[in-house]
Amino acid sequence: MARVKLDLPQSFAFSTPIEIGIGLINYGGHLGNDSALTLVHEARLRFLASFGFNELDIEGRGLIQADAVLVYKAQVHWGDVLIAEVTVDDFNKYGCDFYYRFRQRDTGRDVLHAKTGLVFFDYAARRTVSVPPSFIVAMGAVAPQGENA
Repeated sequence: MARVKLDLPQSFAFSTPIEIGIGLINYGGHLGNDSALTLVHEARLRFLASFGFNELDIEGRGLIQADAVLVYKAQVHWGDVLIAEVTVDDFNKYGCDFYYRFRQRDTGRDVLHAKTGLVFFDYAARRTVSVPPSFIVAMGAVAPQGENA
């Protein structure tokens, strides 16, 4: 079976602890695959909030997810505290990629790597729109140099 490969950036601009609640655990006793995207979403919301942004209104534009990649590295259980790290890269006219690394706080072991492609979206007009200037400025401080388009 061919495995998906995901190359993560060298550094991450943001980190936050996230405790795993029982609602994220499946019948196998570990983090459910659907819950992995919930963790990614939580980390992204916290990252955006650290800049004063939210997913529905960045200069009147919202964000919509275009794709997602999840690579599981180890099991996660109820009560685990993860360190979620987030950064952005690969900008284009309409959006960029968000990269995530989740590690167990106590051991430092990687448990989940992820990437989501986000594009800016005008929900009223139901169409993609260009990246807002304030987002480009804010993310310029965290995106690798030379990667912004």
